[in-house]
Amino acid sequence: MGGSGGPPIFGDLPPATPWAAFQPAGAAAAMQLGPWKRQVVDRTRDWYHYRQQSWPVPPTRSRERVRSPQTLSEADRRVASVWAADCADRVLGLFETQAPGDPRPRQAIAGLRAFARGELRVWPTRSLAGHAHAAARDIAAKPTAVAAARAAGQAAATAHMGAHALGAAAYAAKAAGLADPGHPDAVMEEIRWQIGHLSLPAEAALRQLPPVGISKAGPIGPGLLASGQLGAIVAELQARLGTSDD
Repeated sequence: MGGSGGPPIFGDLPPATPWAAFQPAGAAAAMQLGPWKRQVVDRTRDWYHYRQQSWPVPPTRSRERVRSPQTLSEADRRVASVWAADCADRVLGLFETQAPGDPRPRQAIAGLRAFARGELRVWPTRSLAGHAHAAARDIAAKPTAVAAARAAGQAAATAHMGAHALGAAAYAAKAAGLADPGHPDAVMEEIRWQIGHLSLPAEAALRQLPPVGISKAGPIGPGLLASGQLGAIVAELQARLGTSDD
């Protein structure tokens, strides 16, 4: 009955340490139980001691989480946040002309700037991203305004994961293109502006990110920001990081 993979019959166990050592607060109460309940308590005690003697104690699980390469350090996210906010701010008016009473994208950008200054923590800033994306959904029939609101949402999410900065820039460039459909170079001109306004610390931070579409754990993994026009913009941004001719 007590095969190699399980405990022996409880009655065959050597005497265990006193019940009080197992659960001191319950020892006195256990003595007052009837015969059947007392047997259950004794077998519970014996099983506990069998496990303690026969099974190795599992190693303590590390509390350190494996961080996605798209996250970046908090210091790097702060410097990248300034650039992401600048990119989103460039097209914010495209949203506000269509929804002048909706402050959510502007609040998301302002919150990100506060995070960059060390005045707002990660998760309050990250929550503003959700509000900006909700503003985008509320104006779904106007794609230029949607892209501008998405830029603000991606920007605010940079506080949580650095790769969102590239998402903010990509949506901002898309919004610039949608706003000027007769100008085929509008998207590339916005990309050139974005690269030209990168600080050296922000550029160094963004160069740590994996290429778009490679790492699954984050916004520039396989998915929306790695496909279609947005994916092409992110790839172009990454290709231009570190160049000196823009």
